[in-house]
Amino acid sequence: MAELLLPHNSRISGKRQKNTIEAKNKYCFEIYRYNPQSNENPHIDIFEVDTSKCGPMVLDALIYIKDNIDPTLTFRRSCREGVCGSCSMNIDGKNTLACTKAIEQNHKTTKIYPLPHMPVIKDLVPNLNNFYKQYKSIKPWLQTDPQQRKHDNREIHQTPEDRKKLDGLYECILCASCSASCPSYWWNPEKYLGPAILLQANRFIQDSRDTATKERLEALDDTFSLYRCHTIMNCTQTCPKGLNPAHAIASIKKSVAQN
Repeated sequence: MAELLLPHNSRISGKRQKNTIEAKNKYCFEIYRYNPQSNENPHIDIFEVDTSKCGPMVLDALIYIKDNIDPTLTFRRSCREGVCGSCSMNIDGKNTLACTKAIEQNHKTTKIYPLPHMPVIKDLVPNLNNFYKQYKSIKPWLQTDPQQRKHDNREIHQTPEDRKKLDGLYECILCASCSASCPSYWWNPEKYLGPAILLQANRFIQDSRDTATKERLEALDDTFSLYRCHTIMNCTQTCPKGLNPAHAIASIKKSVAQN
């Protein structure tokens, strides 16, 4: 799978060596750098790291670089367990999570960029405002009949069979890796919801406890929100959680046709 590495609206001016070390486990990290508060063009900084002094994951190396070499390096992180999605970035040409991506010792060089085709706030931090605005637009919460709840204050039961329909949907951590790998999303980021948001939409469409299925499907039934998907499959190939957004989108299209 080929992905564009350059973030949205950026031109890389060149590469700069930041440090040089002599070590048996020397490893190079080529990292995209951009500071909107300076007048410099985006560029690549090359950091040499002794990997025996940090953990085995790319995020461990980034933390080591920030702590010991360049404190101005900026990136997002939180759980370090592949749960929060904060550290999503483009590593060696594939969108993934830095905390679950192992340092490839056989390569000796790793190239790290922010998620492609998204505005960059600084260094490896993309602006996800549009992404979360789209997430809010699908009303990502259970909607139930208020009159029914008024007279029946018990739990909303769900059969094991209905619960199983949510497998492969609820695990999404909204890291945006799939959306940032989708050419249709690159071309229409303001109109097309993208694979991550549509997978989340299908999570509530498939939930037997939700009573707003008809309204959800009608909201998605337009030229851009759903049907800009051309089944390129980048989303499924790049998902760090092993999910299948393309299948979720196809499921929504089928539900819309049957609605």
